[in-house]
Amino acid sequence: MEGKFTHVDAAGRLRMVDVSAKRPTRRRALARCVVVTERSLVEITPRRDQLNPAHAARVAGVGAAKRTSELIPLCHSINLNDVDVTIGDVTEGIEVTASVTATQRTGVEMEALTACAVAALSLLYSLRALDPEARIDDLVLLRKEGGKSGEWGRLVDERDNSSRRNDLPPVE
Repeated sequence: MEGKFTHVDAAGRLRMVDVSAKRPTRRRALARCVVVTERSLVEITPRRDQLNPAHAARVAGVGAAKRTSELIPLCHSINLNDVDVTIGDVTEGIEVTASVTATQRTGVEMEALTACAVAALSLLYSLRALDPEARIDDLVLLRKEGGKSGEWGRLVDERDNSSRRNDLPPVE
């Protein structure tokens, strides 16, 4: 693997990267994970209760994205312009995706991954009595845009041969 760790100084000490010389640019990231379970969202959603597990998970994901710098050492505290957490049924169980946008000097990849992970944990918490074997799999950054390195994306594992793509939602 080429390159060096950006969070280590010449003396080998951990440090926060100085981004003050960078120009703020629009940055976006998309992350995904799957809560592997035999249950569907329909089965875990109460019909007339406002404590909907999918809604709670989306709110938890948004809150987590906003607090990423408190959870991950050396991660910059940044103002987010948009956080969108979506939850839906897939063959393996329940898919969670998180898209994060900001105009900043540093990327939003960690915020997207954190939003995705915490939303999935919230769903797992709701599922624990119905499916004690439920688990979270495949937490992955699918795509990022902006900054010096520009656009980057990975191919989605198409195990279920669906038409899922690693595209970010369109900009409005």
